[in-house]
Formats: sequence, structure tokens, C-alpha cells
Amino acid sequence: MTRPHCLRCDRPLTHCLCAVLPKLWSQTRVLILQDPREAGHALNTARLACLGLARARRVVAEHFDAGLWSQPGQQAFLLFPGAAAVAAGPALPPALPRLLVVPDATWRRARSMIARHPALAALPRLDLPHAGPGRYRVRHADLPGALSTLEAVAAALNAMEGTDRFDALLAPLERLVQGQIDAMGQGRYEAHHVRREGSRSR
Repeated sequence: MTRPHCLRCDRPLTHCLCAVLPKLWSQTRVLILQDPREAGHALNTARLACLGLARARRVVAEHFDAGLWSQPGQQAFLLFPGAAAVAAGPALPPALPRLLVVPDATWRRARSMIARHPALAALPRLDLPHAGPGRYRVRHADLPGALSTLEAVAAALNAMEGTDRFDALLAPLERLVQGQIDAMGQGRYEAHHVRREGSRSR
């Protein structure tokens, strides 16, 4: 029998995250391009990012229309590392309304997503300032310092808008992760996630 789910956060009612979900306004709009294989994942932090931000949108698809990010009167930036990426910060030119485009997929699939969309690959790229170890302790990362999509969005917005108020987005992630650890048990968590080298990231 299917457990009743919250229609907003899509979590079981017994593990609803709505009480700790903020609703933050940002000067920067956020567009999350989500791989369909991530959309149904129980630990879907892109969904939490959109619920916590008033100016965020999530689009789930294999192929994306460039009109999603190519609009007059705004400057879009792609949040993805690369040789030409610059650190996210408040002084980014030009002085136009900004759109932060965020791929949500494993690293391999995110690279493939960008390669399939030349107009996306052509966007100026942003990288994150050092944000410390990730809090997404129940998924494995294949790159040191890899962050979940929610953490990356929070760190980027903090850097771009010169604040730390987007750290409030991390409260539902902490509760989500702790719930997963409690469900698997501390011993299993330590065996599979603390002492084991990671192999996957978002």
C-alpha cells in the first residue's frame, strides 16, 4: 500500500519537509535543467531548491529549448566548472537581470547534456568558491568537494548576491539526509557512506 505523500514536497507525510522549507526571494532567477533520471529519485534536491526559492524553475527533459535561457534583457550564466569558468561573485558583468542555469544530473550526464545543447555550452560559465565538504552524505560523489544541486544553488546565490541567507535552503536537506541515515541505521551508514570511497555525484 502506498504511503500518503505531501503534495508539495512529495515526501511521505510522516517525513514531510514543508515545515523547514523557506521561501526566499533572490535577485537572480534560477533555472534548473533536470535529467529525467533524477526527477524520480527519493533524494531529489533540485525539487527542494525550487520549493525554497520564489524565482526558481525546474524543467525535466532530455532536450531543452534554448529559449528557456536565451531571452533579451537578461544575462544567463551556466553553473558548471570548466577552463573558462569564473568564480561566482557579486561583481559579475553586465548589469542586467541574471539567470543562473543549473544542470541537475550525474557529472557524466551533465557533461553530455551540455554537449547536446551548443547554445547552453556557449553560456559564460560560473564555478563556485570553495564551499567546504558537502552535506549530502548519503550519495557518493566522483569528484572531491562535489555538492548536491541544492547546495550548489545556495552557494552560488550567496556568492552572487553577497550574503549568506541562502544557507536557509540547507535546512530541509539536513532533515532529509538525517532521515535517510536513521532509516538505514548508523552502522550501515558508516559502512557504506563514511568508510567507502564515493563513486557518484550530482
